[in-house]
Order: sequence, then C-alpha cells, then structure tokens
Amino acid sequence: MLLAGLTEAVDTARYWQHPDETDVLLAQPGIRLALGLVAHALADSLAAWWGPGFLDRDRQCFVQWTDERIGLPPDFRGSARRLADWKAAALADERQAAKRPENPAANWGGWWWSTPRPSELLTTTRSMPELGATGLLLVEDGLGWKQATVWPLLTRPDSRVYEIDGPAAWTWLAARYPMDVSLSKRHDWWRTTGIAGPWLVPDWSAVAANYDGVHLTLWGYLTTAGLAFAARPSAGPSVAVLERTVLAGWDPDETYWLNDVLTPGAAPSNWRSDGYGRWSSQC
Repeated sequence: MLLAGLTEAVDTARYWQHPDETDVLLAQPGIRLALGLVAHALADSLAAWWGPGFLDRDRQCFVQWTDERIGLPPDFRGSARRLADWKAAALADERQAAKRPENPAANWGGWWWSTPRPSELLTTTRSMPELGATGLLLVEDGLGWKQATVWPLLTRPDSRVYEIDGPAAWTWLAARYPMDVSLSKRHDWWRTTGIAGPWLVPDWSAVAANYDGVHLTLWGYLTTAGLAFAARPSAGPSVAVLERTVLAGWDPDETYWLNDVLTPGAAPSNWRSDGYGRWSSQC
C-alpha cells in the first residue's frame, strides 16, 4: 500500500506547471495540520520498510524500457564523453534562452529536469522482493511504459557515492559545483515555485571529478523534490540575491553514475505491467 501511494505521488510530479487543484487543496494550513500526524506515521513506516537510506550496492539494477524496441545491453563506457556532451548542450540551451521572454509568466517551457537526461548516463535503482527494480514503478511524469528489461549491475567496491538525503545535501551540491541555468529554467520553475530565480543546478561534469555516482535517498526525495531552496547568496545590483535550486526529474532511490564504475551482474529479466501499477516477470 505504501509503495502504491508513493508511486502515484511520484508519477504526478510535474515541475513545469502551476500546482493543480489537488496541490492547492493539500497546501491549505488546515489540511496540512489535519494530515500532519498521518504524514509522520507514514514517514516512519516508509523508513522502516525501505531500510537503510544509503545506496544498496548489492542490488543495483538498470531499467531499460522496451515498449518500442528491444534494447541492447547497457553501455558501460563513455561517461566522460556523455557528460561533456550534456554540459555543452546545457550551456547552449542557456545561451539560446536569452532570446526567450523575460517575463517568467510567459507561455514558454524547456528542459525542466535538474539532472542529465536519463538517456545520457546510466542510472540504477535497487531491486526488491517480487519487483525487478523500484525504477519500474517510481518514475516522475512517466510515459506509461509497460515493458522493460531489468539489468542487474555491479558497482566497483571503491566507487565514491554522494548521498542526497535532504535539502542540505542537495543545496551543497549545487553551491559547490554551480551551473547557472537562470534563463533556461526561468519559466518552468517560476510556474512550479512562484519564484523567478536566479537558478543553479550542479555541473555534473565537475561533480564527476570527486564522485562516481550521486544517489537520491527516499527521504531525500520526499523532503527536497520540487521545492525551491536557497543554494548561496549572489551579489546583486544593490543587495544580495539568493540563488536557488530545484531538484526535479530525479526518481526516489535513483543513482546517476558519472564515471565508468559499473559492470554486468546477473542475467537480465523481462518485465511487463498490467497497466495498473503491477509488474510481473516474463522469464
């Protein structure tokens, strides 16, 4: 039941639009107060059920969606090149965004994720009993995929993993490795937060110099995703301006691997959804 509720909450996360009527209702002080005890009880249950928040190195799996075509084995090499391509594209998008309307309320959108595109780097989530990987269920703004191949992967024992376990860990990452995306995120993140920026995201190519992977814990997701947090003060024209950051497009328990530290594990398995949130192995 907890997993089903979490799946629905993650699937309805869309950080490029205004809060919908359900979001607005749940944000009312009276509703928040009434549900506070329930939220704390659920959080405790999730923590106990989910287990340790840190990366479970022995159960990492890559989910490969196969609705449209059968996928090839994951590519374990070339992370540095893919990160360089991501950075070049992100900087080009920021330059191009200078031509977009300055008014954050203008009808304009773009790449609202604060992560590399999933197709650009390998990502993993843990496997669970009777579920090939949590990545089959916990997908922000999913596209309704119903077929997947799950590839168990091994992580190098000495791989360095940074844990995002809450807002402080996320904002530290954005402040330590800053990339200015104020123009390209201006419209999407204003709609979801009501704040006009300026905005930062981590420069993932710089993060790779110190960490091989970055893991978002379940608690980190629940406390951080979709919210605007101050990363650092920036000198404005007359007063300090807060540079903020949003964690968006990152699924619970997902790890982005920035360096080539993964190798094949056990044999892959094929999975199929019944369309109602239940997945079954086809092997």
